[in-house]
Amino acid sequence: MSYEEMESMELPVESSNHFGGCTGGCTGGCVCQVIRAIKDIQDEAVEEDCPNCPTNCFIEPLGDLALPTRTNVDTRVFTLTNKNGELFKGLFKGYAGNCASVYFRVEEVFDNCCATLRVLVPLNKNREPVNIMHHGKLNFDTLCSVRNWAKTNSCITVDLHCFCAVQCIADYDLQLCD
Repeated sequence: MSYEEMESMELPVESSNHFGGCTGGCTGGCVCQVIRAIKDIQDEAVEEDCPNCPTNCFIEPLGDLALPTRTNVDTRVFTLTNKNGELFKGLFKGYAGNCASVYFRVEEVFDNCCATLRVLVPLNKNREPVNIMHHGKLNFDTLCSVRNWAKTNSCITVDLHCFCAVQCIADYDLQLCD
């Protein structure tokens, strides 16, 4: 599905404050639409002109977020924002003392906008783990030093209706099939 097709889709509007098992202010399905689009882009490469926003989640083909030079990539790294405005966190089996991340790769989208997400280990420019948590809260100073990611074997299944925002961070080669 192209970016233009996604833009022209009408999103469902709920009259109640309850949608897909979650409560809060966001009732549309745009996060679900974006995650589905990311999955499609990861699954097949389609040439398109370079869009205006360099981190737009709908940019095709996979690898274009890595401008100016496209590399061999297999993942569009993204974050999700909860309805309370906080970045969603996933846990993974400890990696050099770290066990929480806000970075994900979509593995599958199914049913009524549920998704299986792979939790990614945040790494700095030297490929060393970055502990993004400090006393149980996100440390934005260290979060800003993340430049690379590593795959984990930790996956989480989420209801995409429970999020208000998705932000694409980068296209990256996790070497999933190596």
